[in-house]
Amino acid sequence: MQPIKIFNTLSGKKEDFHPLDSGHIKIYACGPTVYNFAHIGNARMAVVFDTLVRVLRYKYPKVTYVSNITDIDDKIIDAANEQKVPIKTITEKYTNIYNEDMSQLSVNIPDIQPKATEYISEMIDLIENLILKEHAYEKEGHVLFHVPSYKNYGMLSNRNRDEQIAGSRVEIAPFKKDPADFVLWKPSSDIQPGWDSPWGFGRPGWHTECSAMSEKTLGLPFDIHGGGRDLTFPHHENEIAQSCCSTADINKPNSYANYWMHNGFVTINGEKMSKSLGNIILVKDLSNEYHGEVIRLALLSSHYRQGLDWNEKVIHQAKKLLDKLYKTLLDLESEDLVEIQDSDWINPLMDDLNTPGFIANINVLIKDYSSASEKQKGILKSKLILLGSLMGVLQEDPKSWFEMNQSNKDFNKEEIDNLISERNEAKINKDYAKADMIRDELMSKGIEIMDSSSGTSWKVKA
Repeated sequence: MQPIKIFNTLSGKKEDFHPLDSGHIKIYACGPTVYNFAHIGNARMAVVFDTLVRVLRYKYPKVTYVSNITDIDDKIIDAANEQKVPIKTITEKYTNIYNEDMSQLSVNIPDIQPKATEYISEMIDLIENLILKEHAYEKEGHVLFHVPSYKNYGMLSNRNRDEQIAGSRVEIAPFKKDPADFVLWKPSSDIQPGWDSPWGFGRPGWHTECSAMSEKTLGLPFDIHGGGRDLTFPHHENEIAQSCCSTADINKPNSYANYWMHNGFVTINGEKMSKSLGNIILVKDLSNEYHGEVIRLALLSSHYRQGLDWNEKVIHQAKKLLDKLYKTLLDLESEDLVEIQDSDWINPLMDDLNTPGFIANINVLIKDYSSASEKQKGILKSKLILLGSLMGVLQEDPKSWFEMNQSNKDFNKEEIDNLISERNEAKINKDYAKADMIRDELMSKGIEIMDSSSGTSWKVKA
């Protein structure tokens, strides 16, 4: 098995992964802002980095994965005001929904899931340190990071100064020393949430939280920082500036995080997801229509750094492949698991998490399994179990998989099981005409039956 390779956004090239401590890998990925239901774009980030963590855990003895919850933000405040409820009501509700939605996609909850509001004191300490070192200043109740004080600003996103100002998402304010300066702390009104600080009653800027939480939970430096591509600038650029000017080494951007990974966007039938187009797909709605493993595999069908166009073809192909994999496992049910050696078939996952390449290898793997020897079948079964653990699929009982109603039609499971029992009895009695008649009856109901060495199972026809 080859060494793990990662495309490092900071260097702009693929690199061999050299952990800071091979006995303990540390990874941080920016999580959701909890004010609404999770959409398929949120899910892609969660699934990608959950898969990365699975691969790292396959190779290394200990991995600590941190992914935060942003539970203080202007969008959250607006949602609470609109619904006339306390902010905590909003954040607790949607944090729980997010975790439940992700669990449907076999995403394991992070080892640590810090909430921004639990780390206010750490953020205040960070800001005080930046002011002390003259990288930040206070003006009219605001504290701002002074971008020109950090010479490496723009290195992650590879943006020049004009691009930095244009894309900074920071309001132009008369009290800013430089147009690119960004907010670390801002004042809160009497009706807005806030905390006491040396600069008055207020709340942290969005960028401040991840610098404080990652340092507190993982220490600096840590191995990998991840998130969606849209966070590269300004969020991740600002994190590097804050941390390198505060605690890490101001001359070494990788003294905060050694590698940076960013997943691409999700489009819907070729169009960007947006409220105005009405094409935002929520995970909860998808989960009502498709099994979570189907959604997960579809999200992994495109390389994580590339865009993923979500459409019926993508979901259909994922369902078809999972049916094939579960059918193979069902046929191999009586085979014993064997110890398998690392081999080339798993290498794509080690090569910058190349899930499409791994999926291609899986298809080759199961192509001719029916003609395999008993030993080869045991090896194949063991490989399928391993790929399931790495990709977060094949977690269901194979027979149950085909009996799941995934098309929202009203099928009577007891009736189907009774008909299958009648068919099996007819076959034992060599009444093949009756057996065929029952098969045809089930087919007319949209039920496909499959015979294997372990018995007969069924599934709803796609």
